[in-house]
Amino acid sequence: MSFREKMPTSPKSPLRRRRSSWTGPWLNHPTTSFKQAVSAVIQAQSPRSRFKSAASEFSDVDRTLSLSDSIILRILEKLPESQSEDVSLVCKRWLYLQGRRLKNVKVLNWDFLMFGRLTSRFPKLTSVDLVNACLNPSRSSGILLCHKSISFHVSTDSSSDWDFVEENLLHCEMVDRGVRVLGRGSCDLLKLVVINATEMGLLSLAEDCSDLQELELHKCSDNLLRGIAACENLRALRLVGIVDGLYSSSVSDIGLTILAQGCKRLVKLELSGCEGSFDGVKAIGQCCEVLEELSICDHRMDDGWIAALSYFESLKTLRISSCRKIDSSPGPEKLLGSCPALESLQLIRCCLNDKEGMRALFKVCDGVTKVNIQDCWGLDDDSFSVAKAFRRVRFLSLEGCSVLTTSGLESVILHWEELESMRVVSCKNIKDSEISAALSSLFSLLKELTWRPDTRSHLSSSLEGAGIGKRGSKFFKKR
Repeated sequence: MSFREKMPTSPKSPLRRRRSSWTGPWLNHPTTSFKQAVSAVIQAQSPRSRFKSAASEFSDVDRTLSLSDSIILRILEKLPESQSEDVSLVCKRWLYLQGRRLKNVKVLNWDFLMFGRLTSRFPKLTSVDLVNACLNPSRSSGILLCHKSISFHVSTDSSSDWDFVEENLLHCEMVDRGVRVLGRGSCDLLKLVVINATEMGLLSLAEDCSDLQELELHKCSDNLLRGIAACENLRALRLVGIVDGLYSSSVSDIGLTILAQGCKRLVKLELSGCEGSFDGVKAIGQCCEVLEELSICDHRMDDGWIAALSYFESLKTLRISSCRKIDSSPGPEKLLGSCPALESLQLIRCCLNDKEGMRALFKVCDGVTKVNIQDCWGLDDDSFSVAKAFRRVRFLSLEGCSVLTTSGLESVILHWEELESMRVVSCKNIKDSEISAALSSLFSLLKELTWRPDTRSHLSSSLEGAGIGKRGSKFFKKR
């Protein structure tokens, strides 16, 4: 009997059970040659292959998971603003962290606020603008109307009396609901811009956002200002009553008095399109003792309101812009006081052909050190002559005053003994050829002088000899 015949043939025999080798799949595979198997073994045992496999496993791990949110936020703050949007596309965690970084937002979709997505997406908001979201115009129109901070689409079927803004504004109750949702979700809110809100909306906002410091109310009215006293920490306030062609609302002496009694800690105030008179302005001056900056835009006030400016003891900056008149009947000059702390007077895009109003304004502001007159019409030599009332002017800026002449400018600034800096730009009637010896001597004593009264002459003198500006028939000569 041979040895082969004595071998057990049972599958349970221990001789049949052999440990499978790692080379088995390579050597037993019908398409794998011996050379391929040997090369595979050599590559598996090489240090380079081990390093590549470890690196590939390490690259699959998100190493930012070991960093806390505060550290990642500090890293993201170092990135430029151009890459802020790309950062939010990395992952959901970075999207949430980028939302925590955003502080200011202008809402365009009202549902985004009402469904709570605004406060959940951006939990650290400090400034929110709801004006454009409160408008619900036709989105199918390609006509876009913009007015300062308001922009909306206008349908071709809009009424001819320009009341489509009133028609497309959200109802005041809906606006109040949105303000409540925002207040409950944004306890760190510092600034809010809203339109068509009511007294109840302001009360709820003041209850939820006790740190609110800046408020801008469009389509403001006297009734709305009843709830403003609840905003105890308010520092800056902008009221917009009437905007020609868009909407209208009334802010009278009643509203100004309510404002004065409720916001005694105001530092900055702007009245745009507001009505009122001497009594309302006087109440603000007497109650808001720390007010430092007052802006009056497109006012509808009664005559005599300028005399109330003397009650602002802490006022440092007075800005008057886009006004068709200053004060047609300011009253007797002997009854006009002055602002003791006023430093800067700014007149921007105003009609200054009223000499009596200008005289009263300059008398009240006789102690200013900075005077800025920009793009104002009607400022001729006669109107500007009342500026001799200024006693301590150190800086003068004139831009876009096309009626004022060189002699009119000279007659005033020669009386200012403390003048140190002057800027004259785009005043076409002020000519270089008309500068006198006294004016030239004054220019030599100034610390800073910007002199570009005629833009065209300045441009032509700078291009002289360059061959630019000549007519084609003379410049391109035939050979």
